[in-house]
Amino acid sequence: MRERLFPRAYQTVSAARDFVRETLDAWGLADRRDDVVLCVSELAANALRYGVPLGRWYRVRLLNFGCCLRVEVHDSGPGRSRMLGRAPGNGLRIVEAVSDVWGVLPRSPGKVVWAEFRCDGRDTIGS
Repeated sequence: MRERLFPRAYQTVSAARDFVRETLDAWGLADRRDDVVLCVSELAANALRYGVPLGRWYRVRLLNFGCCLRVEVHDSGPGRSRMLGRAPGNGLRIVEAVSDVWGVLPRSPGKVVWAEFRCDGRDTIGS
């Protein structure tokens, strides 16, 4: 597992992508690199837009289970991420399209939005 905290600033989305690239390179996981980086970018932007209160940070966590990689973005804001028929933007639709499975878990305070990516063709572990 690797994780990093990022302050509430849109400029940190680029730093979150770099963190993910560095981690995937260190773990030797190149297969789904572009999909994972895209999802983290979308999840970090959503956290900043909807979930990180002023003065707070968000966390990007990567977990390598061997069979799959799980990315999580933790924020401390209220509400739950969900796709709505006419929601602004397409961030979660992109996450749904490129990940194998994704979801939202409550935490106190806030929530965790996660996505999983099969690394070797086996099923994801789910949640």
